[in-house]
Amino acid sequence: MSLDRPQPQLDYSALGELDVVDIAPAHHGSSEVMYPGGPEVDGGLLAPGDPLPENAGPNGRRPEWLKVRVGAGQTYANLHRLMRAEELHTVCEEARCPNIGECWTLGTATFMVLGSVCTRNCGFCAIQTGRPPVTDPDEPRRVAQAVSRMALKHVVVTMVARDDLPDGGAGLVAETIRQIRVTNPQTSIEVLISDLNGREGDIRTVVQAQPEILNHNVETVPRLQRAVRRRARWDRSVSVLATGRRIATEIGFDGMVTKTGLMLGLGETWDEILEAMELLRAAHIEVLTIGQYLRPSRQHLPLRRYYTPAEFMALRRIGLQIGFRHVQSGPLVRSSYHAAEQVPEPAIAAAV
Repeated sequence: MSLDRPQPQLDYSALGELDVVDIAPAHHGSSEVMYPGGPEVDGGLLAPGDPLPENAGPNGRRPEWLKVRVGAGQTYANLHRLMRAEELHTVCEEARCPNIGECWTLGTATFMVLGSVCTRNCGFCAIQTGRPPVTDPDEPRRVAQAVSRMALKHVVVTMVARDDLPDGGAGLVAETIRQIRVTNPQTSIEVLISDLNGREGDIRTVVQAQPEILNHNVETVPRLQRAVRRRARWDRSVSVLATGRRIATEIGFDGMVTKTGLMLGLGETWDEILEAMELLRAAHIEVLTIGQYLRPSRQHLPLRRYYTPAEFMALRRIGLQIGFRHVQSGPLVRSSYHAAEQVPEPAIAAAV
């Protein structure tokens, strides 16, 4: 198998991940969620002295394949009202996901528990950082109620990092899984957790609640961990998933899937991407998502390079060749994108 860098292709028609959802005729440029400064100059996010990202157009303009539109329509509006009425948070909004229009129009969302304020300050992330408010013990019930009202067959629950809590928030995540199970027994569940500072007891708390998918993102290649994630480490992140897999086996929950994600464009090399994929597979991680880093603001890490759709397609092919059971790879792919496709077969059958 050759792992040489592929030559860029110009035909993107075969990549379903790149379909633009045309649901907002009033908006004709790039997403106002992801590019608040407008589409003309790198979404308005280039700071004086910033180098133009590789592959950028004139004046730093983003490639055409990254243009998406803001959500609109009745389903989107109903979901927005539901989130506000239940005082719930979604990572779709807090992280300024470029797929919010598509996913919300389809009636899917990723719930974010433990509030909307993170105790960490990663250089890539748009989520607010600082001192979180008091944890709301009723939040799991409200999430379960929202899942019922949306009639979801698959739900993704993520969390902010809560280093201020003795268990890092593991107990509330587990309770959210249990509450969803009670009111929505046919719904499969994915949890996207923080590293919980690597504490096995807290990882066990989450796994014992038996989510179908245990997800924790390494985000970038080993060399860039300190610059990108600051308080996280590659070895600890990989160990979260390895430990979760071991605990699942111990409790007879062999069907649980482990999952992680990478974002590209922060200065990594092609060889470093391939090495990271090999290391993740060697740790028996089963599902991998790969997407393009897009700078949330001028205060965040600069974008070094745009990867082409052809390169993402090549990485998907390589990932499947080295043994991942599922690889979601594309410029707009985020961790929860098309998450229902990654649920193990028995869980899919049970949810039908």
